Amino acid sequence: MPSPKVVGALLFEGFELLDVFGPLEAWGMLSYGGEWRVATTAERAGPVRSAQGPQALAESSLADCPELDVILVPGGIGTRKEVTNEPLLEWLRTRAARAQIVTSVCTGSSLLARAGLLDGRRATSNKASFAWVQTQGPAVQWVKEARWVEDGKLATSSGVAAGIDMTLAVIAKLAGTDVAEGIAVRMEYEWHRDAGWDPFARVHGLV
Repeated sequence: MPSPKVVGALLFEGFELLDVFGPLEAWGMLSYGGEWRVATTAERAGPVRSAQGPQALAESSLADCPELDVILVPGGIGTRKEVTNEPLLEWLRTRAARAQIVTSVCTGSSLLARAGLLDGRRATSNKASFAWVQTQGPAVQWVKEARWVEDGKLATSSGVAAGIDMTLAVIAKLAGTDVAEGIAVRMEYEWHRDAGWDPFARVHGLV
């Protein structure tokens, strides 16, 4: 049996909990078949404190991270610091070039933007922080009203819970709609399938 494909979640101090563990819940259910597995990585292996306080374990450092087929970049207050973390941005550039799909949730798109990975592409982000995120990527075609946006192998979602909808859409492309639907049912999650559904853009005065 071939080695399972790997979904790698990037952790950093101040990451948003649901940005990571909402999508990883879905990816983890996909891994039950043995064809996929989930991994976590950070600049240094070990515990990493979230924006909400609880810590998560980074299984590997960036230097020792296994090859990743899918990359998950969360948002959170920690992105304000990480946008100037050049070693992390260079890791994103290098690993994104080798990955099949690169995803971000919430303000995680600011890191992809600062790494230059979204230049000339369509992308979105958390609507409450949208103005700040835009400043991190002036060459990005920022979409103000979108639950998530896919452009080539990059997929970016709006805030927090939107990452689950995006992840299910990505899983549907990779493993089939029936598989994604089955995961949503097991999660007892109401999957918003319309990438343009975004009531929060209006809440935050973007449209």
